[in-house]
Amino acid sequence: MKIALINHGCAKNLVDSELMLGLLTAKGYEITLDENDAQIVIINTCSFIHDAEKESVQSILQMVEKGKKVIVTGCLPQKYNEELKDAIPEICAMVGTSNIREIVGIVDKVADEANEEYISCVSEKPEYVYPENVERQQITMGASSYVKIADGCNYHCGYCIIPNLRGIYHSRPIENIVEEVKSLVAKGVAEIVLIAQDTTSYGLDLYKKQMLPELLKELNKIENLSWIRIMYAYPSQMTDELIDTIAKCDKVVKYIDLPLQHSDKIILENMRRPAFDYEELINKIRERIPGVAIRTAFIVGYPGETDEQFEHLYEFVKKMRFDKMGVFEYSREKNTASYEMSDQVPAKIKHERYKKLMALQQEISYEINQSYIGKTIPCIVESFTDEGIVILRSEHDAPEIDGLVYVKSDRSVVPGDIENVKIEKADEYDLFGKFVV
Repeated sequence: MKIALINHGCAKNLVDSELMLGLLTAKGYEITLDENDAQIVIINTCSFIHDAEKESVQSILQMVEKGKKVIVTGCLPQKYNEELKDAIPEICAMVGTSNIREIVGIVDKVADEANEEYISCVSEKPEYVYPENVERQQITMGASSYVKIADGCNYHCGYCIIPNLRGIYHSRPIENIVEEVKSLVAKGVAEIVLIAQDTTSYGLDLYKKQMLPELLKELNKIENLSWIRIMYAYPSQMTDELIDTIAKCDKVVKYIDLPLQHSDKIILENMRRPAFDYEELINKIRERIPGVAIRTAFIVGYPGETDEQFEHLYEFVKKMRFDKMGVFEYSREKNTASYEMSDQVPAKIKHERYKKLMALQQEISYEINQSYIGKTIPCIVESFTDEGIVILRSEHDAPEIDGLVYVKSDRSVVPGDIENVKIEKADEYDLFGKFVV
């Protein structure tokens, strides 16, 4: 019986999907990337914001309509469980965020023609512990691969549902992560991207101190690994030791993903985020890590955000000139502290603020990209087209979210190769250049 999997949401979800496929492959199930060719379809869902939920529900309905046996996994069943089954009774089984090890037994039951019973495997109190010793069946293989170093979250930001869906923070042992990275490198992966709800808290639970610097030093020793990238850093955990380790490790790309969420101290306090001088932190990072690119993300329209507080954020962005930036309109989610707040900002105002901030960032991004013209920079090969266009990424661009570098060439390249590219042209998000011999 063939099984397909549709993945929604973040890179952390993608790793969970690959772990489930690894468990099923080890049991002898045939995996297909074409859901039309499968009898059973697993849909790994996202429930971070309302739009993500809508997308996940659409996939479920489409597969039900096609007559597939549907197993729903991840955040949506963890959040809604019985309501979801009531709304879509055709669902065959549901698996919560911390129950992915059970996927084989559940598929066995769903695959059994004699069994028509609905199966629910959703822990009431989720606690995600990484299933070690499972070989991931990778959906995407190329230049880079995500490596989950922890999951769960001990913070309770006012807008975020994640701790309810994933439980408390759990780090993986250093040796397990190193082994996984070595095995990925042996398969041809050149860049690893470290992910968690918050990578910078890595080790606090397991080793009683921040161990991300130690992990980076160990990974930096791995032969044939070209780049190490860190995502989802937390402002108050950007310690001097971590900053200096990033600066010193030659394989750790000079790129910091640091979602700040806002600049106004009162809004930050209402968000239950660290409220300190972010300008000082950004300046310190730039001073200690020469040539660093900083990506951040902000939320506009958080309950109570006044015009003045938005202007504070706008001026902060203008002054700090982030290399990369995402902006999100606040999404009101049940079971979060901000859901009950009375001074919700109207949708129209949220959208206007979003557009204004993004327009500013577009200008900044264009100017920063223009500064690359004439420079030669190392880039990782992502793919190439039949028309002779090689698609690459600089160390200042994370996979799937940042810009790309385009080169027209007949040179024979392999995804994962690091090539020197002289930049000749740039737009707001992408760079264009030629290979340097």
